[in-house]
Amino acid sequence: QEWKNPFATWDPRDFCNISEIVLPMDTYWSPPVFILERVNGQNPELNYMVLMHNGSSNSTRPFQVTLTCTLIILKFPFDTQTCNLSIASFLYPVTDFVMKTRRTPAEIMRDSQSLLLTDGEWKFTNLSIIEYTEVLNDKGYSVVTYVISMERRPTLYILNLILPTCALYLLDMAVLFGPSSLEEKINFQIAIILGSSMLAVILNNSLPTSSNKPPIIGTH
Repeated sequence: QEWKNPFATWDPRDFCNISEIVLPMDTYWSPPVFILERVNGQNPELNYMVLMHNGSSNSTRPFQVTLTCTLIILKFPFDTQTCNLSIASFLYPVTDFVMKTRRTPAEIMRDSQSLLLTDGEWKFTNLSIIEYTEVLNDKGYSVVTYVISMERRPTLYILNLILPTCALYLLDMAVLFGPSSLEEKINFQIAIILGSSMLAVILNNSLPTSSNKPPIIGTH
């Protein structure tokens, strides 16, 4: 965060050329902001700010939060999800408090990709920023929303679910139309049913549950 306080300025020549100082956050006014989609998380312990001699202030505070996100898993495991991270302050109307982003989405995305883990289940694909005014009780409030796009890496699900299921069905068709006897076909069909049941249990534990439409892979 960066902001300017015109009432906290000084001439460095009068104070041993000191041009900036580090102070606790509660020493001067700081922008009160909230994350709208936040469910829970850890508040930062670095409650300090840097005050410059010209009144400019900045604070870097790392947050670790859990956000709510609407998932559309119809194409699971080949799905792409979009989540919003909205930052707002409902203590001051837009006439007194306006939030702006200093960096472009391309710069933020480049820095995010260098800091985030790249070997997880999700791949960070795109980031866009929306700045708008939210009207509540006839008052406008400044809101900045980061729209984050993520793509699921499907390799694990292909190896553990899709390929074994296709192999079972192909083997089932080969035995059904093969020259085997009826008794052998019945025994093999029972083995196929047991194998399909085990795969269904694994699939049920792997599929996300929070969606209005179930994934296509779970309905076949």
